[in-house]
Amino acid sequence: MRNRNALPALDLLVGFESAARHLSFTKAGEELFLTQSAVSRQIKELEDQLGVELFQRRHRALALTEAGHQFYAAAAQALSTMRTATDRLRAQAGKKALSVTTTHSFASLWLIPRLAGFTRDHPGVDVRITADTKVQDLERDGLDLALRHGPASLAGPNAIRLFGEKVFPVCSPKLLKKNPLRTPADLRNHVLLQYDDPEVRHPWLHWKTWLEVERIADLRPAGTLSFSGYEQIIPAAVAGHGVALGRSPLVKDLITDGQLVPPFKSQADPARAYFAIVSRNAEGRPEVRAFVEWLKSEAAKR
Repeated sequence: MRNRNALPALDLLVGFESAARHLSFTKAGEELFLTQSAVSRQIKELEDQLGVELFQRRHRALALTEAGHQFYAAAAQALSTMRTATDRLRAQAGKKALSVTTTHSFASLWLIPRLAGFTRDHPGVDVRITADTKVQDLERDGLDLALRHGPASLAGPNAIRLFGEKVFPVCSPKLLKKNPLRTPADLRNHVLLQYDDPEVRHPWLHWKTWLEVERIADLRPAGTLSFSGYEQIIPAAVAGHGVALGRSPLVKDLITDGQLVPPFKSQADPARAYFAIVSRNAEGRPEVRAFVEWLKSEAAKR
């Protein structure tokens, strides 16, 4: 007879949570360094222990059953709580972990290039960066700090403002030598590097918005190249593939190094800024305070 009080083994829960999050045994295996068949066996064992099916196994597709949805919510919460508790214990033992969530563009273009300075001065802190397009719940997901971009009205009362943002065209200096940009109207002779945003969730990053501000909304460029992530646009601009809309804190170093140049003086201010937000669970930890102070110091250098 099955022991009704027995809980599934932790490795089964970890395997299930990963498979449910990815809806793929293969991707879960890659994440956990297991084979697809090993993950499949874990799920089958978990289903046998629970006495219910957690997944609908379709041809080349995987879907959660109703029971699977319910168990996934509980498993994700339990594992998040365990990870948070583990990080706290490691911190108390001298192994200090600091988890940071932010966007792909801010991580790759601003945070990571500077991060060596923090780790050099704080070698005992293990910084873990999660880059995602969705807004994470810091307490629920066991994260210490978020670096977010948006209007001040949505940042929250305890948010720490790092810097604002201006948006303006940038391009490779090599591109200007081939095809000068003396006025914004000269953009008609260039390829524009566009952020692919069909739902217009980020209008301040659209060329259409910038051109309307410059009162040349009817301009027709020589061509356009679209990218799914802003962090892809800037390397394309550096490589000379076209003109991009630069974001002041994210392209500053590239302009200083001469890899990009702003051909015009005009800048659009989208009334948005970058903020650091500390989880309530992480407040008071010395490594978190140190990271926030380092962020503020780096932001002041711009």
